[in-house]
Amino acid sequence: MTRIVITGASGNYGRGVTDRLIAQGRGADLILITRKPEKLAHRAAQGCTVRYGDFDLPETLAEAVIGADRMLLISGTRVGARVEQHRAAIAAAASAGVRQIVYTSFIGIDDPANPAEVRHDHIETERLIRASGCGWTMLRDAHYADAMVLMAGPGVMQAGKWTSNAGDGREAMVWRDDCIDCAAAVLVGEGHLGRTYDITGPELQSFRDVAALMAEATGQPLTYEPVDDATQYAIFDAMGIPRRPVDDQSVNGIPWNSDDMVSFGRAIREGFLEIRSDHVERLTGRKPRSTGQMIEENAEMLREAACSISA
Repeated sequence: MTRIVITGASGNYGRGVTDRLIAQGRGADLILITRKPEKLAHRAAQGCTVRYGDFDLPETLAEAVIGADRMLLISGTRVGARVEQHRAAIAAAASAGVRQIVYTSFIGIDDPANPAEVRHDHIETERLIRASGCGWTMLRDAHYADAMVLMAGPGVMQAGKWTSNAGDGREAMVWRDDCIDCAAAVLVGEGHLGRTYDITGPELQSFRDVAALMAEATGQPLTYEPVDDATQYAIFDAMGIPRRPVDDQSVNGIPWNSDDMVSFGRAIREGFLEIRSDHVERLTGRKPRSTGQMIEENAEMLREAACSISA
């Protein structure tokens, strides 16, 4: 059987893919790489091989990937400072004879005019993978609906206002679970070598559209206020978010940096992420779930957030 190595296996995406593959009876075929093996001790009991590996310590990756046929390279979290990390994982895969690298990339990166900082990380990583000698599959995930609804949603409901420099640009936001399902399908399937998939949701929507859906589902007022890039920077500065990636610094548990987020909003506003595909259905056999469905399923949580400020 094909052995599959998963980087960042203790993160949300890695855990989700691991769960799917174990459910398919593939636990013994999995090599899980993490900086904190103790967090995956339960995976060994499920038949998986757990190995220490750190993107920032290339020598640890070379040994960690030995024996793998396919690698799921889950992109790192430090936007603007990930290429060297990815380079180390790709070099380790090539040295160990990994036949296929499946990479979690991002949509809209082919256009060099795209201002999103994430573009550089992903387009350069894709270039390194293509040059590695390994086979490859690129999963270009759209903006997660989870980031809008579950992470940002409670805060904007409390404020009663969604402020963004994304203007009225549209994107087909996707459930992270749908991205995970697509990755699992590629890892155990055939016919995906040399293919690039745009993993998107079913509808093109703006932040204004999403705010309206949240207001309707919760029965609570929520307005949308578009701002320019300078104002968006000022908002993030006031929150204590660094402009560039900073090791071991996070805000609310997430390693934000505002150069990433402001350039991301601009990319949405200027139409670079206005991409919708049928690739989720093609890979999984079912249609992708909508942002509206996620809002409906979490309406009570969002309603409680809106009411908490006056409680």
